[in-house]
Formats: sequence, C-alpha cells, structure tokens
Amino acid sequence: MRVLECRLAVDDLDSFVADLGTIGERHGVTIQAFDAHYVADRDHLERAVELADRAIERGENIARDRAVEILLYAAGRRQIDRALEMGVGEGENRAVILIDAGPSDDADGDTDRETRAAAACEQVRGLDAIGSQEPTLERTDAETLCAFFDITEAERAATDASLSALVRERVALLEVEK
Repeated sequence: MRVLECRLAVDDLDSFVADLGTIGERHGVTIQAFDAHYVADRDHLERAVELADRAIERGENIARDRAVEILLYAAGRRQIDRALEMGVGEGENRAVILIDAGPSDDADGDTDRETRAAAACEQVRGLDAIGSQEPTLERTDAETLCAFFDITEAERAATDASLSALVRERVALLEVEK
C-alpha cells in the first residue's frame, strides 16, 4: 500500500474521481482519496484495507467496488453516504490518497504489485488537482476524529489507548456489526 500525502485543489470532484478511477484501471490498482482530517494515521488505512480485503475474500463485502469497501471500513460505517464524509471535496483539501494493488496471489508477485502501485502513484502525482506534496498525517485532528468516530471524552479518559487505536477499534467494529 502506498499513500500520497498532499494538498489538493479540486475544481470538479466528479472529474477528479474519474481521473483516479482511470489511473487505477490502467495500472490494476485501487485508489481512494481521503480528507486527511478524518484519517488517524497510516495504520488506520492499513487496517481498513486488510478488513475490506478479508470481507471481499469471504464474499461478505457491503460494496461491489473495492475502493468503496475500503472507504466503508476506514469510516467504520455501513452506509456509503455517511462514509463519503471522509472523502475529499471540491476546493482546497489536505488529503491522503491510498494506492493499493490488492492482496497478493500466486500469479501476481509482490514485485509486480509494487511496480503497478508505484506507476499509478506517479501518475496521480501528475494530476492538475495535486498541489504540494507534504505530510498531512503528522497533525491529527483529534476533535474531528472524535466527533466522526463517536469517541467520547469519557472513553478517552478511561483508557491509555491512543486515539489512533480507538479509531482502529471503530474500523474493526464494522466487521462485528455486520
């Protein structure tokens, strides 16, 4: 899995999403863009990918599209419209763009998967909407994460777990709530 941390300037969201889809199809990868305010850290996205792939493998997926399934897990929600709040919007965005070649199988070695993901990442970097490439996951927006994932002050006070761990717990709970 690769993540591209950047600032976006999206003039036309539908066109931007279509461009990501075209690049993903061309390279045989899944691409999903997230508003960085809603992402706890890289581990959050890795867990969402892992659980989405497991659901797809078992035939228990909610969405038909892998990118949408990853979005649902990252959001910890079953409703696509509510999960879409995590996505980027038109205008300026601090973003994290996930690029993943999918689970490895016998016919597709790790080297090929990495090559495809790298090529797709390079092409995404060239999109007009991509502004500066800069760390967007270093600053956690605790207020937004707590509100979005329904993490209360009482819950945070009752544990020594990090906010990222609590968010990953919400991601994992989607599996239980099915």
